[in-house]
Amino acid sequence: MHKHLIALSVTLALTACQKDAQHPTNTASADQTQSVAAQLQVSPSEQLAQTVDAYFSESLANNPVYATFVGVHDYNDRFSDPISEATLAEQLAFEQKYLKAIQAIDADALSGQDRLSYDIFLRDRKMAIRGFEFNAHMMPFNQMWGVQNFYPMLGSGASAQPFNTLEDYENFIKRTEGFATYMDSAVEAMRQGMEKGVVLPKSIIVKVLPQLQAHIVDAPGDSVFYGPVKALEDHAGFSDEQKARLKKDYEAMIMQVIVPTYRKVHEFVMSEYLPRGRDSVGLSELPNGQAWYEHMIAVNTTLPLSADEIHQFGLDEVSRIRAEMDKVREQVGFEGDLQAFFEHLKTDPKFFFDSPEQVIQAYEQVKADINARLPKLFSIAPEADYEVRAVEAYRAASSAGASYQQPAPDGSRPGIFYINTHDLKSQPKYLLETLSIHEAAPGHHFQIAIQQEVEGLPDFRKFEGYTVFSEGWALYAESLGKELGLFTDPYMWYGRLSDEQLRAMRLVVDTGLHAKGWNREQAMDFMRQNSSMGEADIESEVERYIAIPGQALSYKTGERAIRQLREKLAARMGDKFDLREFHTQVLIDGAMPMPVLEAKLNRWAEQQG
Repeated sequence: MHKHLIALSVTLALTACQKDAQHPTNTASADQTQSVAAQLQVSPSEQLAQTVDAYFSESLANNPVYATFVGVHDYNDRFSDPISEATLAEQLAFEQKYLKAIQAIDADALSGQDRLSYDIFLRDRKMAIRGFEFNAHMMPFNQMWGVQNFYPMLGSGASAQPFNTLEDYENFIKRTEGFATYMDSAVEAMRQGMEKGVVLPKSIIVKVLPQLQAHIVDAPGDSVFYGPVKALEDHAGFSDEQKARLKKDYEAMIMQVIVPTYRKVHEFVMSEYLPRGRDSVGLSELPNGQAWYEHMIAVNTTLPLSADEIHQFGLDEVSRIRAEMDKVREQVGFEGDLQAFFEHLKTDPKFFFDSPEQVIQAYEQVKADINARLPKLFSIAPEADYEVRAVEAYRAASSAGASYQQPAPDGSRPGIFYINTHDLKSQPKYLLETLSIHEAAPGHHFQIAIQQEVEGLPDFRKFEGYTVFSEGWALYAESLGKELGLFTDPYMWYGRLSDEQLRAMRLVVDTGLHAKGWNREQAMDFMRQNSSMGEADIESEVERYIAIPGQALSYKTGERAIRQLREKLAARMGDKFDLREFHTQVLIDGAMPMPVLEAKLNRWAEQQG
C-alpha cells in the first residue's frame, strides 16, 4: 500500500497548513535539480532546498489523494496507481533517486534548519527503502486503516475532497474510477499474499467484513457517498439543470461503481481470503517476520530499541502505575481490592453518560476549561481552532475511542477532536480531562496545527509526521495535567493513570504479540488484569496492535524521550531553563525523529549560555 495512503488511513492525514499550497504540476526531478545546481554552482543550502522541494512535489503527483489532503488540488480527479510489481519498482526507484540526491550534498556545510532538514530527509529515505524488503503491499488494508474506510470519508462531502464547483463534483466521479481499479489490484495483491503466506489473522479479517458491507446499499440515498448530492439542494452556485445532472451521475456512480466494488471485495474477503487467514497473530510468524517487526520498531520509535528492552520497560511501568491506582482506591475510600475497584469503575452507572449528546457537551466544556489554563505552560498556540464531533455511525463500531483530524489547509475547516459515542461504556466520565489533553490541546491539535503553521519549514517537514513525536508529545501533554491545575478530582486523576496504563500495557502487549509468541487471548488477559478497561475496548485495542505492529510502542517511548530531555536540560541549564520556552522549542520546528530532536535541543541549550 502506498505509504501516504497508510498515513492517511491511520490518522486521516496528520497534516495541514496555513494556506493552500501551490505546486507546479510539472516539477524538476532530483536528477534535473542536481544538474541545474552544478551548472549554477548553487550553495549546499540552495541545493538542499531544491532537492527536498522537488521530492515533495513529485510525491504529490505520485500520491494524488495525499495531495488533496495537503491542499494541492491539481490531482483531485486521480486515485493512486494500482498495486503492481511495476508500481512498487517505481516507488523504490523514486526513493533511491532522492537518497542519491541528498547524499550528494555536503552536510558539513549546512546549519540550523538546513541541517535538521538534511538529517531528517536522509533518515527517511533510508527507512523507506528498507521497507521494500517486506511484503506489506500484500496486506493492503485491515480494520484500522485502509482505503475501504478513508475513501467514504473523502467522498462524504465532510472531508478534504472539495465539493464547491461543477469541476469538483466531476473530479470525484473520475477519482472513483481510479479507486475501483485500485481495489481490484488490492484483491490481486491479497491473492499473492495467500500464495506466499503473507495474510491477515482471521480475527482481523472478520472485522473488515462489516466495514465493506456498510457500503453495499440498495439505494443511492442510503450511501455515505450521497452526501455531496444532498448538499446540492441548498447550493446556490449550481443551476437546476446542473443539480439534476449531478444527481443522476452520482446515483450512477454509487450503484454502478461504488456498490459493485465493495460487493466484489466483500465477496472475495468472505469466500476466499477468510478461509486462508491465519490463526497466528504475530508479525514474527510471517516470512521474514522477525526482521519486519524490528523494522517496525525502528520506524515507529526512531530509537535503537529492541523488543526485549521495550517489553521490560512496559512491565516496569505497568507495575508502577498499578501502585498509583491503588493509592486512588484508598483515597476515595473503596474497601475492596484493586481488581474490585476496576470492576466498580467499569460497572457503576455514575461513571457513565446517558446519551451521546451528553458526551459531546462534556468535552466541549472541558475544552473551554483547558484553554483558559494553557498560557501557564505555553507561550505558543496554533491559530486554527478545533471542534468536538462524534465519530460517524458507519465507522464507529471499529474505530478508536477518540482521534484527531487536522484542520483544512486553507482554513476552511477547523481541527476535529472525534469522540466515539458508539459504546457509552467505553467513554467513562473520568477520562474527560486526560483524553481532551491528549487528542486536542495541548496534545495533537497543538503539535500538528503549530507544525503546519510554522513559516519557513520545507513542505516535506510541514506535512510529514513521526508517530513517536506526535504520540509521544500527546502523552507528555497528559503528564502536564497537574501542572495545569487539572486532575484535582481523584477520579479524574485515575483517568490519567488509566490512560497512561493503557500506553504502558501497549509496550508489553505489542512486543508480546509480535516478538514473544503471545496469542490474542493472552494479550487480552494481561489488559484485563491491569486495568479497568471495558471488554469491548480491550478487544479493539488488542486487535489494533495485531493489525498495525509497532505503532503502539511510539506513545510511551516518545513520552519518555521528551521527559528525559526536559529533565536533562533543566539540570544542565539551571535558572536559565524556561519550561514555556522548552515547549516552544519542542514544537516550533515540527515533528522529527527523537535523535534529531535531542541534537536540536542540545544546540538550543548551548546557545542559552
